[in-house]
Amino acid sequence: MTHALITGGAGFIGSHLAERLLAAGDEVTIIDNLSTGRFENIAHLAGTPRFHYAIEDIRHAAVMDRLVSMCDVVYHLAAAVGVFAIVHSPIDTLEINVGGTEVVLQTARRYRKKVLIASTSEVYGKGVKVPFSEDDDRILGPTTKSRWSYAASKELDEFLGLAYHKAVGLPVTIFRLFNTVGPRQVGSYGMVVPRFVRWAMAGEPIQVYGDGQQMRCFANVFDVVEAITRLGASDQVAGEVFNIGSGEEVTIEELAQRVIARTGSASPVEHIPYEQAYEAGFEDMRRRVPDTRKIRAAVGWAPTTPLDATIDQIVAYFQAEASA
Repeated sequence: MTHALITGGAGFIGSHLAERLLAAGDEVTIIDNLSTGRFENIAHLAGTPRFHYAIEDIRHAAVMDRLVSMCDVVYHLAAAVGVFAIVHSPIDTLEINVGGTEVVLQTARRYRKKVLIASTSEVYGKGVKVPFSEDDDRILGPTTKSRWSYAASKELDEFLGLAYHKAVGLPVTIFRLFNTVGPRQVGSYGMVVPRFVRWAMAGEPIQVYGDGQQMRCFANVFDVVEAITRLGASDQVAGEVFNIGSGEEVTIEELAQRVIARTGSASPVEHIPYEQAYEAGFEDMRRRVPDTRKIRAAVGWAPTTPLDATIDQIVAYFQAEASA
């Protein structure tokens, strides 16, 4: 039995990861300050003998010292997330992402614990070489655009993690997530699929930002958690960076139409300028597709859930939530 510590464990991905590890027979502790996570995501686990939680900020060094000392592996998912939060709270983005990761790594070094750090496809920035590979060059926008502070903070997280591996031999693995979606994800922080589903279920207009022709790949959370746990179980991935995502591309306009079709909604589609949705001069990427050959070769993982099935899962989750 392995004892795993999940930072951000009450969040969308963290709570699913906790369930997956508990189902495998592991002991799980989560820490979350509930700034974006929700206690409702883990309330059903609270009575499980092998499950523990702390409602606290990961920058609280004394608490992290105790939790890390008791675990075998740290899954570091805690971060400021969502485009809205990043644009409107740039200080929190930088301080939480960089400062929190620094505490995690310093504490893990003290006790020689394995660490897996969640990064993001945002680090590829304005890259146009598709699909994105782990060793590709990166192009970010200017520092005057707060939109890029998230990407820069996660880049620094990666540099820190890899430096701890190189300098002191700490077993650190980085995984870059590409648009993970599924049950429990809420649209409060700019996540597009749950927002579209909620609007469609309510018969409200679906707001598509820009011209809707930007292309994305959406990976099912259950597939993503499987990839993360495989990396966590491997002793051959320290010091490496891996993409985790789906290769099924869809334009945001098409995504809206597919949500309308899956929900049987009569919602119209409205196009909203980026400047109105976020801030003046907001920059977006036209296409973002992961190259997942590296993780497939390392741990045999590949996504298996099509987007329509994921949309159906999200619809069922919101229906159950409404009934409750």
